Amino acid sequence: MKEPFYIHLSKISGHHSMPSNHFHEPYEIYYLLSGERNYFIKDNTYRISKGDIVFIDKNELHKTGDAGVPNHERILINFSERFLHKFDEPLLFEPFRRKIRRLRLNLPEREWMERLLFEMLQEDREELLGSDASLAARLVTLLLWCGRRLDRQEQEQAPYEHESPAHKKISEIVEYINGAYEAPLSLESVAKSHYVSPFHLSRMFKKVTGFSFVEYVNTVRVREAQRLLKETEWKVTRISETVGYENLGHFGRVFKQLTKTNPLDYRKSAKRADGK
Repeated sequence: MKEPFYIHLSKISGHHSMPSNHFHEPYEIYYLLSGERNYFIKDNTYRISKGDIVFIDKNELHKTGDAGVPNHERILINFSERFLHKFDEPLLFEPFRRKIRRLRLNLPEREWMERLLFEMLQEDREELLGSDASLAARLVTLLLWCGRRLDRQEQEQAPYEHESPAHKKISEIVEYINGAYEAPLSLESVAKSHYVSPFHLSRMFKKVTGFSFVEYVNTVRVREAQRLLKETEWKVTRISETVGYENLGHFGRVFKQLTKTNPLDYRKSAKRADGK
């Protein structure tokens, strides 16, 4: 990914789901030009359709999944805070902070949004003088408009409704895992505490989130371990225990499987990237 801004148009044929382990430092904006997708963000799953735009906060676990409709086309934007460092306006980041991250646009709004996005794609492709300033200005326009539109949507619409009781139950369990990743979390114990069978939980968790239960727990734990490796000088043993692993060797294997590196090498590269 180019830093600190990236925009890309992609047409994907057939049925497609993202890789499981997906979170990153930049903010993300996802606009669906055509097709239908399921989008899991943090602890909610959204069914998104043509003209929907979603917002993913930095380092937030997310995954798009197949919604049973082949073929889709989307525009993806990633950017870091330093790309907008000249604009001191909290509303710019409001879309990434809200409980509901999906914004549904009507036809005139879609036409306006798509014009803006295709102007950004052209500006990024041509790389003319002042292109960074032009892209930043357009991104600010997009974020300010969406922040205001989300506020109006929240006032006008009823509270978010889950697609089904199963989606609501899985959302509750995901929220529980997000807040209790340091505790022992087995499929059986979580199923029992939430009054579902382990078989039903395993099947529905994968269907709703796109992750297996174990994949999700490990990803949440490793993401927190990455944060601690970057922001503290704690020993790896302490970090392993803090994020819920009793066995250091198991922690190391899971960490490398998900990040393609070991904890100490990750810490060194993160410190170098931060200039420390």
